[in-house]
Amino acid sequence: MHNDKIKPYIPAEKNISELTVTSVLTGIVLAVVFGAANAYLGLRVGMTVSASIPAAVISMGVIRIIFRRKSVLENNIVQTIGSAGESVAAGSIFTLPALFLWASQGNGKAPDMLEITLIALVGGLLGVFFMIPLRNALIVKEHGVLPYPEGTACAEVLLAGEKSNSKDTSASTVFAGLGFAAFFKFVIDGLKLVSGQLALRVKGFAGEIGVQIYPAVMSVGYICGPKIASYMFAGGVISWLVMIPLIVLFGSDIIVYPGTTPISTIFREGGATAIWGTYIRYIGAGALAAGGIISLIKSLPLILSTFTGAVKSARGSSVKSNKRTDKDVNLKIVLIAVIILTFIIWVTPVIPVSLIGAFIIVIFGFFFAAVSSRMVGLVGSSNNPVSGMAIATLLIATLILKFTGAEGIYGMTSAIAIGSVICIVSAIAGDTSQDLKTGYILGATPRKQQIGEIIGVVVSSLAIGATLYLLNSAWGFGSEELAAPQATLMKLIVEGVMVGNLPWALVLTGAFIAVAAEITGVPVLPFAIGVYLPIHLNACILTGGILRYIGEKAEEKKRTKNQGVVNNGILFCSGMIAGEGLTGIALALSAILGFDSFFNLSQKPGIPPVIADIGGAAMFALIILTILKFTIWKKRVKNEKDMQN
Repeated sequence: MHNDKIKPYIPAEKNISELTVTSVLTGIVLAVVFGAANAYLGLRVGMTVSASIPAAVISMGVIRIIFRRKSVLENNIVQTIGSAGESVAAGSIFTLPALFLWASQGNGKAPDMLEITLIALVGGLLGVFFMIPLRNALIVKEHGVLPYPEGTACAEVLLAGEKSNSKDTSASTVFAGLGFAAFFKFVIDGLKLVSGQLALRVKGFAGEIGVQIYPAVMSVGYICGPKIASYMFAGGVISWLVMIPLIVLFGSDIIVYPGTTPISTIFREGGATAIWGTYIRYIGAGALAAGGIISLIKSLPLILSTFTGAVKSARGSSVKSNKRTDKDVNLKIVLIAVIILTFIIWVTPVIPVSLIGAFIIVIFGFFFAAVSSRMVGLVGSSNNPVSGMAIATLLIATLILKFTGAEGIYGMTSAIAIGSVICIVSAIAGDTSQDLKTGYILGATPRKQQIGEIIGVVVSSLAIGATLYLLNSAWGFGSEELAAPQATLMKLIVEGVMVGNLPWALVLTGAFIAVAAEITGVPVLPFAIGVYLPIHLNACILTGGILRYIGEKAEEKKRTKNQGVVNNGILFCSGMIAGEGLTGIALALSAILGFDSFFNLSQKPGIPPVIADIGGAAMFALIILTILKFTIWKKRVKNEKDMQN
């Protein structure tokens, strides 16, 4: 049932502070912070987390406490600008690191920061502009049909803060997470006082199990929940405790491509990690590709229906109204902007895309923007098959480029550039939709929100190039520190179509593992990511999922005393992701400048490996205790005091 009439919190007749200097500057800072943090996180674990609610909570704390102001629409602008950083980062890190990977292999040169910035900027702006004509159709006319879960939840958070007369402690929870994670990260990877990873091996068995000791990784598990974390860990078990031992057992002295030395030599020199790097990553990439295609196929009926529904709804849906809450950016400006951006894609030398590629971007971009905008309204941003859409785009774009003569490294980099823009378009279109839904409930001015989204895209695009360069220079994409699973997958897909030099036996093995998981009812994408990633990382994610499960059970058993436990945990873990991400980038910068040796205590004598491992185990326990302190124990202590009063 359509319900196109709601009463917004701020009436259309009332004008209050919205797009102000304070809200814009605060939003810009958060866009850079969450964009950089999510870029780091996505390159480590292949996943990013939504920044809207943490940005909204921080905004309420900053604007209310520091600036002594209370405007829900200012807070809304802050989260609108801030969340754009996460979306630009997500779209960029899933594809652009492939260009660095080719350069490291001697194929072509690494993209410069101008190229990365322009690709991110064009994709982000197209995502916003494609969404603007659809706003009235999807956000207003289908208000009772499309729930937009993240956008609605963000509106509820902002309204709760607006109506609260007491000082809200939610912002302090996010900042506490940021501070604790920065401390943990600096001790582990800066001072190197303790081990960042613990491993357990059994003599005579080539498999390995262990755990990484990083707050952001554990936080991902908490935010995703126990089910997703379990599926990822199960994938890691298949890789590290089944496939690696079998490869070593049956491989012996055989040389198997892409390895260049006998399997026994690879294992003897590098252990299970070397087998993972040589063989398992291709199996995992095959599982990821199959998972993306399966999710896309399953979503095809919904994708087609949502696209046709969005286009039909958009026809004749333009609003001729002078009401503040009905005003969008002028459609003539939108059309001119899209034409200019298409021209920029074609003629700019640093973007390796031909006229055909530019048309592919515009056609697929609008299609996936409409699909993404409506699908996040139906199933939420976390279930939006962006990876599947990016894989489909890369397959089609690579085939078209190959048949039109754009082969070799030029054709492959062109395909990645096209896929990058489409991926960013889809991510930003979904984010813009959620933000506009929040604004619709609150009574925001759409045009001001759309301007805020554009500001967020511009700032994030400028920051993402520097972030990628820093991280690649410090550790290198595809390394154990920055596995870049999604980008590696996109690289393999393009190479497979354009050159055909992949170890297809390994890739197909992974694909059929994913098919088997789908048949048994296991969600294939988290399972496939688990197959690809090191089990140590999956184990840390599982720990976070277990902590979330404990919090959920506490809420169920003592609902009156433990309300908000999980919500506190999500806010605290969002802060931890931001804290570790920013500290990781700072450490990368110090490594490039050569300052890391000043505080790297592992280079000093007197820290035996056993002591470092014990310290790592203690640090792991401390991270767990910190999360419990800000979830279950925090609520329990608070309510006991209330009962005494």
